[in-house]
Amino acid sequence: MSVYDTLNDMQRDAVFHTDGPLLLLAGAGSGKTRVLTHRIAYLIEEKGINPWNIMAITFTNKAAQEMRERVDRLVGFGSESIWGSTFHSTCVRILRRHIERLGFGTNFTIYDSDDQKTVMKDVCKRLEIDTKVYKEKMILGAISSAKDEMISPEEYRLNAGGDYGKQKIAQAYEEYQKQLQNSNALDFDDLLVKTVELFRICPDVLDYYQERFKYIMVDEYQDTNTVQFLLVSLLASKYQNLCVVGDDDQSIYKFRGANIGNILNFEKVFPNARTIKLEQNYRSTKNILNAANDVIRNNMERKEKRLWTDNDEGDMLECRQFMTAYEEAEYIAGDISRLVREGEFHYNDCAVLYRTNAQSRMFEEKFLMANIPYKIIGGINFYARKEVKDLLSYLKTVDNAKDDLAVRRIINVPKRGIGATTLGRVQDYAVERGISFYDALKEADKIPSIGRSSVKLAPFVTFIQTLRSQQEFLSVHELLGEIIEQTGYVKELEAEDTDEAKARIENIDELITKVVSYEESAETPTLSGFLEEVALVADIDSLDEESDYVVLMTLHSAKGLEFANVYMAGMEDGIFPSYMTTSSDDPSDLEEERRLCYVGITRAMKRLTLTSARQRMIRGETQFNRVSRFVHEIPEGLVAATNEILPRIKEMPRQNAFAQAKNAFLSRPFENKAPEPKKGEGLEYEVGDTVQHIKFGVGIVEKIADGGRDYEVTVNFDKAGVKKMFASFAKLKKV
Repeated sequence: MSVYDTLNDMQRDAVFHTDGPLLLLAGAGSGKTRVLTHRIAYLIEEKGINPWNIMAITFTNKAAQEMRERVDRLVGFGSESIWGSTFHSTCVRILRRHIERLGFGTNFTIYDSDDQKTVMKDVCKRLEIDTKVYKEKMILGAISSAKDEMISPEEYRLNAGGDYGKQKIAQAYEEYQKQLQNSNALDFDDLLVKTVELFRICPDVLDYYQERFKYIMVDEYQDTNTVQFLLVSLLASKYQNLCVVGDDDQSIYKFRGANIGNILNFEKVFPNARTIKLEQNYRSTKNILNAANDVIRNNMERKEKRLWTDNDEGDMLECRQFMTAYEEAEYIAGDISRLVREGEFHYNDCAVLYRTNAQSRMFEEKFLMANIPYKIIGGINFYARKEVKDLLSYLKTVDNAKDDLAVRRIINVPKRGIGATTLGRVQDYAVERGISFYDALKEADKIPSIGRSSVKLAPFVTFIQTLRSQQEFLSVHELLGEIIEQTGYVKELEAEDTDEAKARIENIDELITKVVSYEESAETPTLSGFLEEVALVADIDSLDEESDYVVLMTLHSAKGLEFANVYMAGMEDGIFPSYMTTSSDDPSDLEEERRLCYVGITRAMKRLTLTSARQRMIRGETQFNRVSRFVHEIPEGLVAATNEILPRIKEMPRQNAFAQAKNAFLSRPFENKAPEPKKGEGLEYEVGDTVQHIKFGVGIVEKIADGGRDYEVTVNFDKAGVKKMFASFAKLKKV
């Protein structure tokens, strides 16, 4: 029996279609990883493709490792030659080899979000930007969005026109990039942007990687942004053997720049592409899948598909409403304790999913009181803790002394009595001469304004120079040990003798363990390689599926995971969907929230509980919210509701006329009270016509899409810009 006989018909089609572009629409729990690994095995075993010519891009290191292990089990050889990694890891590997073509050193540092904030703080100070008006986080968000669309600082400034706020951001963007280049550093967005720049500027480099990657597979394609799309398109443009796998119904990262158009328009970009749908689900019960299908069908911006399964009907979904968030958390803690006590589930079978990180506090308190082991995914990153960041900054300084951020962080760790005035003068000297902060420290005796303070700087420079000279013959583990010993970092913590100090020592021990495990697993361990691995680690990679604890996480963090017993908490309008979404004029915002709900539902394998609270304290204020509209989109026959929750909530009025109209359109046909357009009669206007809207004024119709129950009309208004609206509610008049 062939290993391919274990696949269903659609999965086999996807595995055997190896040449030319392929769009694989893989619904939740439909076995897409199985298809990808079998496809790789088929390319190697049956088509005779060299594993070296196969590239598989995933979104987490965990997924990449799992893929390699599965291929190993299938073919027994070759997986180590496959280029399997995340987008960012792929770009780092390419840039480490070629970035000198762009004016950077190959030992560049990768800045995390904390590093970025520190740089931006310095930029704002230098440019005299009022951070009360223009927050550093807001500026960094605007820069990140620009990079996602491959917009350079120069283009951003031109696009800003006379907008004063955007001109300020453009100034900050330009200075921010200069500081990064001076420090020989890249942020996460730069890893992608610089790789695309490299391919565009150096056709010989692009040609080399096109020849290397003749067969390309991209997982989670619905989460790609514009720059990732450009990267993949450039690599695949020569041989066109591109297989993208994704589910438009699980596109939930718009806030990170994800462009759902990449998957919806794949056939337009690659006209000869074949599309295969994987709709058989192997994860969930029929009741859970039917609930998910009925929620997501209310979206207009999607490709039609419906998940089905051969699994049992399963339990009905539970829907519970409580008076307060306190009672909600108490119930979930009690329910988990009962299920574990009765032997129905283990702790690691259970997950509590919520819309925002702030909701975790109540569950943490209740779980502690109930002695329930738990872990928060997406909390404070291990590598963001002070003691870990301090020691990593030493390693970064040894690896790349141009990294001003790392040098400035550790120059007084441990305390060396170097004052802010002295450091400011060193910085001024560095700026005047166009050199790095560390190079200025080496020339401290030449800075007249420093005086005797140069004596305090010399030991630090000597220490770093010694470490740099030892780098060639010391392992990373030994180098870290030398830093800890010479700085007396752990000895200072031991002298404190507090619980906090002990916890920090444990974190340092864990960092040492990480270094040793890296050296054991890496083919050629290097300091740069270790720092790179640390920089690219993701929250989800820390999930240990063997440990027995309940997982607490946001719905965004949960994608790609599955649990036997799932609680979706805070199912209230204003929480989920959020208030910002319910008050938005853009229908696509609500559609993204609904996709997030769909993701949450499809994480559950056997049991799903939806909970809400009548009142919840948010930002110190008590709010009264009705049950989420998404709960009402689940057919009553699938839900075991308590407190007569569904009938009562249906009688509650909508918040405003616009929300009322939107919900009427999106609700099930038998609930729809709003008049629908008569399709037979059509509309009085068509694409290209000028129309009048009561609020937005005059505009031109750019697109009319038939959405089943209504037409979705896209209009470019003279003053309000491009708007999408439903014809029956827009009441557009042809001018």
